[in-house]
Amino acid sequence: MTGKRQKIQGELAFAEEGRGEAPRTSGEGTEPAKVGRVTESSATAERLMEEVCGRENLKRALKRVRANKGGPGADGMTVEELPAYLGKHWPAIRDELLAGTYRPQPVMRVEIPKPDGGVRKLGIPTVLDRLTQQAVLQVLQPRWDRTFSEHSFGYRPKRSAHQAVAQAQRYIAEGHGWVVDIDLEKFFDRVNHDKLMARVARRVGDKRLLKLMRAYLSAGVMEDGLVGPTDEGTPQGGPLSPLLSNIVLDDLDRELERRGHRFVRYADDCNIYVQSRRAGERVMEGITRFIERKLKLKVNREKSAVARPRERKFLGFSFTAGRDPKRRIAPKALERFKARVRELTRRSRGVSVVQMVGDLRRYLSAWKAYFGHCQTPSVLQQLDSWIHPRLRCVVWKQWKRGRTRFRELRLRGINKDLAATSAGSAHGPFRLSRSPALSYALPGAHFRSMGLPRLGPLRVR
Repeated sequence: MTGKRQKIQGELAFAEEGRGEAPRTSGEGTEPAKVGRVTESSATAERLMEEVCGRENLKRALKRVRANKGGPGADGMTVEELPAYLGKHWPAIRDELLAGTYRPQPVMRVEIPKPDGGVRKLGIPTVLDRLTQQAVLQVLQPRWDRTFSEHSFGYRPKRSAHQAVAQAQRYIAEGHGWVVDIDLEKFFDRVNHDKLMARVARRVGDKRLLKLMRAYLSAGVMEDGLVGPTDEGTPQGGPLSPLLSNIVLDDLDRELERRGHRFVRYADDCNIYVQSRRAGERVMEGITRFIERKLKLKVNREKSAVARPRERKFLGFSFTAGRDPKRRIAPKALERFKARVRELTRRSRGVSVVQMVGDLRRYLSAWKAYFGHCQTPSVLQQLDSWIHPRLRCVVWKQWKRGRTRFRELRLRGINKDLAATSAGSAHGPFRLSRSPALSYALPGAHFRSMGLPRLGPLRVR
């Protein structure tokens, strides 16, 4: 069966089972939301599962899951196989969801390396559970998001890491030149299920949905073929996990607001800006006590600190000193960038320059979309100047022999004497890559004509 027919069959199943469902509510005409709780009629609150299983909601959820792709979960089903599976089994799945008897499968444990060492443990749900979680998310997020703090930027519609960094910059410019940088230790692994569900129950009146969300948390983890229990934590990897993390840390936001602090939070990254070191140490002590006693989370004291903003990183950025601080790329982010570019431009990769530039284009375009937000263009120019010689090294090696090198240099406008001297040089590729001959023969414009994006605003040879 083709992918198109699978998609149609899955959507037809949604259409059949969507008849007679309760109409969706827009939220218009209701009272303003109260802090920490969504205000809506009890009838609507108790029929959220009908909205979750609604035809249009499920179609949007399927489209998002297919777009996100991702690997299979514990049952081995792929995203491509999901529409056909739904075409056959959706009526029964819908009945289970509406009856409150649906049981999610265990998540599959996957470990990925962290940039600063160690590993991050992800829990990958099955594609069917990703679909149901996405459907739940689409119903709950519009209701809950409007109740969250204006200082919270992570995993929220129309909010971004760039906005969080810009807000931090404004606090520094206003004279709050010290930052209380709080690192939560293994936050996603330590969330207490009972406390989390108590918070959710204050917002959700549909007991079927509460039961389903509890089932997501306690579904277990498959690791090395064995399924183990999950007594705490919200596994990273599922669509609902980010929203649940904001529910947990909304209490922290409210406490910081109650104390009158200037702060920015993006997921579990929280920075508080104060005017002196002494004030920062006092805030660090008080907020650490609140987090560990009230929220039952743990602050990583080794990674947390009170310091000048230029000495810390926030979402990959740092700030220059002075009354008019500028956003700059944090040193560790630059180190990770160079490590990745070195990997992509290894002369021993055995790929053509065209393919190498294509790989670089994909990485650099995504990197620039994020870090191009910095306000230190000279750093981007320096990175261009650093990348181009690495590509010249690759070209020089692939030209191999002296006669080939001489001919290629001559074809690129290098005079006969300089071409002969360069082609016969005993110097290594990296030293020659910065020589006048190769800089002129293979300028930055040559690689940009092959699709290499420019990081800096000015032309760099």
